[in-house]
Amino acid sequence: MIIDTKQLQKAVIENKKKHNFNTSDVKFELLLLYGEVNELFQAWLKEDQENINEELADVAIFLLGISEMLGSDLGEDIVKKMAINAKRKYVHGKKIISDD
Repeated sequence: MIIDTKQLQKAVIENKKKHNFNTSDVKFELLLLYGEVNELFQAWLKEDQENINEELADVAIFLLGISEMLGSDLGEDIVKKMAINAKRKYVHGKKIISDD
């Protein structure tokens, strides 16, 4: 199943507007994202799978919202970055500097 991330981004922003949440202060959203990543980390430390799944979703929702605020297409950006990463060469987990 392919997910339309652009549609999700718009839905995240609409939900934020509906609840009078921030839709313009990217710095604030990045701070909130940091908090959600911390909650994910805490759930992982407790091995609380149900909470892990919920916090993963929260992190994704914040990323989608920030992407929409910045006018980016997160899905497109992920695909592009995965293509770059696929071409990179690593030895023992360290990136090799190359000409490409």
